Parts: sequence; structure tokens; C-alpha cells
Amino acid sequence: MSYYGPIIPESAPFNVPQRAWLNGWLAAYYGEANLVVAPMADGATATAAVVPPPEEDFPWHDMTLPLEERMKLADGKPMPQRLMAAMAQQDCGQCSYLCKTYAEAIASGAEKALNRCVPGGKETARMVKELLELGAAPVAATMIAAKPASAPPSPAPVAATTTTGKTETALARLEGAVPLNGAGSAKDTRQVAFDLASTGLSYEVGDAVGVQPINCPQTVDAIIACLGAKSSDEVQGPDGVARPLIDALLYACDIGRPSDEAIEVLASRARIIDESQRLQALAEGYPGASHEGADLLELLQTFRSARPPVQELLSALSVLQARLYSISSSPKAVSNAVHLTVAAVRYKLRHRPRKGIASTFLADRAQPGATVPVFVQKAHSFRIPKDNDAPMIMIGPGTGVAPFRAFLQERRALGAKGRNWLFFGDQRRASDFLYEDEITGFHHDGLLNELDLAFSRDQAERVYVQQRMRERAREVWEWLEEGAYLFVCGSIAMGKDVDAALAAIIARQGSMGSGAAKAYLAKLAREQRYLRDVY
Repeated sequence: MSYYGPIIPESAPFNVPQRAWLNGWLAAYYGEANLVVAPMADGATATAAVVPPPEEDFPWHDMTLPLEERMKLADGKPMPQRLMAAMAQQDCGQCSYLCKTYAEAIASGAEKALNRCVPGGKETARMVKELLELGAAPVAATMIAAKPASAPPSPAPVAATTTTGKTETALARLEGAVPLNGAGSAKDTRQVAFDLASTGLSYEVGDAVGVQPINCPQTVDAIIACLGAKSSDEVQGPDGVARPLIDALLYACDIGRPSDEAIEVLASRARIIDESQRLQALAEGYPGASHEGADLLELLQTFRSARPPVQELLSALSVLQARLYSISSSPKAVSNAVHLTVAAVRYKLRHRPRKGIASTFLADRAQPGATVPVFVQKAHSFRIPKDNDAPMIMIGPGTGVAPFRAFLQERRALGAKGRNWLFFGDQRRASDFLYEDEITGFHHDGLLNELDLAFSRDQAERVYVQQRMRERAREVWEWLEEGAYLFVCGSIAMGKDVDAALAAIIARQGSMGSGAAKAYLAKLAREQRYLRDVY
């Protein structure tokens, strides 16, 4: 027999029986006709060197496809692949996995949390839950013990580094959160800087930093008041750690995005039948269900008869997850620091002010000098070309410019000769040209060969980066044909628009049909010359 497939290493966190069982299951999953068996000196046999199987094609691994279409493409496939199709297909790392490995972890039972796919949101979480309910029980669910969770450390004036399995988390000193927008801007974007000197952490351009936020204390106080509880009540958070209620809500509970399970708990305990039914519809994701997007405080204030026991509610909430931000600095330019470009999220929903948990934590609540739990999320492929002579086209409106500032700093430090082209856009040039002095300086001294700007509200007709790309279609095509690497960073909606613009440019300039143009883009992606970081 010969088997070219994964073998669980002895360093994996499993005991001997678990490892043996998993090796057997993996052998069955990948096909035992590929198992390589080598003789040992005593006549026994041992598995020989592992050679990875040929890369499998996953047609649903396309973030531009709607969920329903992705699920059709994966219909009839094994459970791990159907779960993968339910993911947002961005490989963004916010779940600490890739889409494929997160799906495999859920299928094997090694990962219990079903809502880690931030871009997919509740749509993905609900589809994953439905697949598991309609399909089989998670493979090896009884064999693999869930790793004990640890409480997110609260900021303290000491530096410490801990290993969390996938990443190393350290307490980094916040140097500041400097406003980047000018007077009159409708936005509040900050350059957030951390000192990594005493953390032991390092990074490369293209990586992201995960920040463990703290919930808003005022919101937490209001939740405790609604529950009629005491801040000092001893509870166990969703991470399994016992602590006072106020600490559990501040550090451990996702109160901004209540899980479907938590909403179902509220529905089951609501004394008014109408409130119970409306909550159940919301938990099950019925179209038009009231209060879609509500946080925990809004649910408690709206459905006043829904007052479950505090411990029951907390056990059903999700764990407060770290937020990932693209790194906007090169370590060659800023030494022991790391810079992030963070848009503070503030808006109104049903007449109540709302705010992003992590972004406003960094912009408003964390003070310079405070220590914040952070980790470095390594990029899987979003890197500058190894060839310093290779040209780069970078498309990054708004905070999407973050990694490209880092790319340009890096290329300057390396003395790279490759041509660089940046498409940047925002609302108004006078107030929203992030890093204007630095970017225009790069342009003037020749590091940035081409700079195309799109400020949507500086004229009557809205102008966006994809329009600027179409205006320079011939040059874009020429750069691509000359081997340029193409990078896109920004919102999912922008990423889709840019993808469509690129396909149109390639079809027209390359004199090919739309199908051939999409195949051209797919080829660039396979060659890791078309790379996206969208959120």
C-alpha cells in the first residue's frame, strides 16, 4: 500500500490512542491506496515520509460567489468541503485558520466555535450549524478533547508573552492613536502604534495584528442593570473561566454580536408570547425578523420579559474574539514599533448610538502607555514579490491603503527597483487623504511611479478607484502582461467592484471573452500574482 496524506505528528496535542485513531481516519479519508509503508529493522513497518497529495480544486473558493451558489458547487461533497463552502472564502485569518482548515477543524470536532468567520457573519454560522444538524456528528468529536480556553488578560503595566496554540499573545504598550483625517471629515481614522520592544513579537509587511479588545464599560453596566444582577456576582463566562460578572462581560463575552444560541435562551425565557416568537424568528434568521443586528443591550431593552438566569445567558454567548488589522508599517522603517490604520466605527441603529468594540477601544478608551494583548497573524501569501524588480499594482481605498504604505516603506528600505503603482480613494482630498505627505513624497521621489486618486465627494458625480482603473485600462493591461503583481485591500464590496473592473479591462485590452478574462485572473491568483485582503 502507499499513502500520500497527512500524518499526525508526535508533537500534536493528542495522546497515543487519539493520534492512532486520527491517523487511521485520515488514511481512510485520503484513500489508503496512497499509504507508504516502510520496513523497520525488527521486521515491523512504519509510515515513510509524507508527501502531500495533489492540490484539490475547490470551485466554491471564490469570495465573489453568493453563499447559495457556493453550497450548490459543494453539494454531495464530504462534510469538510461543504463546511468550507459555507465560509466567506477570504482566507483572511480572522478565525485563526484558513477557510479550508477552519472547516476541517469543525468537521473533526477539534473546533467547537461555529461563529469565527467574521466576514461570513451569521449567514455562515447558520449554514455551518445547519450542515452539522442535517449531516453527521462531527468526526472524532468524542476522541478529541476541546482545548481549555484561557481568559483574555486585562491590560497590566508589565510585559508578558504566552503561547495560545496558534499564535503568541503578548502585552504591548500602546504608544498612541493619532487622528489621520483633517478638519471637516465625516470619518475618524487613527494611526495606532504599539511598541513591540519587550514583547518578543516580530512581523513582516503583509501580516496583520490581532488586538484583544475590552467591551465598553457603560454598555456593560447597562446590561447588568437590565439583568437585575450585581457586578460582583460570581459567574462562569463562555470561555469557562470563573470571575465576577462585570469582568466576564468586559473581557470574555461577545455582547456586540449575540449568538443565535443566546437569542434562543432569551426566547425560551420570555414571558410574553409575542416577544418569545419574535426572538425565536431572529435566532433562526427569518427574513424580516425584527431587530436584525441588535447587540445584547438592545435585545434586553426591547424584550423586557426575556430575563433568563444570568449564568444560562452567559454560557450561551460567544467568546469575545480578537480583531485583526492590516499592518501599515515596515519593521525596517519603524524599528520596534508596529503601526495599524484603524477606522473608528460609530453609527446609529434604530436611534441608538452604536460603536465598534475594538476600533473605539483603541481610539477612545485605551490610553497611551496602557498595555494591550496583541498577536501577529502571519500572512499566507499577501507579500511583496521576492523579485525586487517585479512591478506592483496596489488598489487600496480608505484604510485599505494600510498594507501598501508598509509595502512602499519596505521597498524603499530594500532599494527595490521594481515599479510601483497605487490606486487610492476616499471621500474628500482635503480631509481624507490618509498619509498624504508620505504617499505624495513617495511619488515625487520616484519610488511610487504611478499614483491615481479617486475622491468620491469632491465633485457632483461619485468617482471610485475602479473608475480610475478603467480610465487607465491600457496601462494596467501592459503592466500585467509584463509580470506585475496585483494587490487589493479594502471592503468586500469594493473587492467585488475591482474584480469586475479588472475582468472588463482584461477582456477588452486582451481581446478575449468574459470567461477567458476571468480565467486569466484565476491564473494570476494561482500564481500568487493576484492577491486580495478584503474584509
